Amino acid sequence: MEYTIREMTVMEYPLLNEFLYEAIFIPDGIKPPPKNIIASPELQIYVDRFGASKADFALVAEVEQKIVGAVWVRIIHDYGHIDDETPSLAISLYKEYRGQGIGTDMMKEMLSLLKTHGYERVSLSVQKANYAAEMYRKIGFDCIRENKEEWIMVCNL
Repeated sequence: MEYTIREMTVMEYPLLNEFLYEAIFIPDGIKPPPKNIIASPELQIYVDRFGASKADFALVAEVEQKIVGAVWVRIIHDYGHIDDETPSLAISLYKEYRGQGIGTDMMKEMLSLLKTHGYERVSLSVQKANYAAEMYRKIGFDCIRENKEEWIMVCNL
C-alpha cells in the first residue's frame, strides 16, 4: 500500500479528536466506550488547544489523499508524563490500516522531527495487553515504570 507521511496542517487539528478516540485500546471482546469519552478532562489534555504550544507537533499518514492515521506529541501531565521537558506521544490509525508498517513509519518520522527540534527523549503510556507495545520496543522505547495495567516507556533520541 502506498502512503505518505506529512505534517498535519492547522486546519486538520480538529481531526485529532477522532484519532484520540481511535487511540483508545479496546481488548478483543470488550465493547468500545461511547465516543463522548474523549470529552473527559484526562483525555482532552491530548488535544485541547493543540498547536498553542511550541512543543505541539503532529504528523498524519495519507492513503489516496485520505488521512488514515496521526501521531502527535505535546508536553502534558498525562499517563505517560515523566518530566516537563519530555513530550508525550499519542498515535492511532484506523483499524483497516493497522499492521502494515504505517504506524512504525509515522513513529520514526516523529522521532526524527523531535530530534531536529532539540528534544532528548519522548515518552508514552501503553496498556500491557496492547500489541503496539512490541512495535514501540522495536523502534527504541524502553519501559521505565509500570503499574498494574500500563507500561510507561521512553525513547532516547
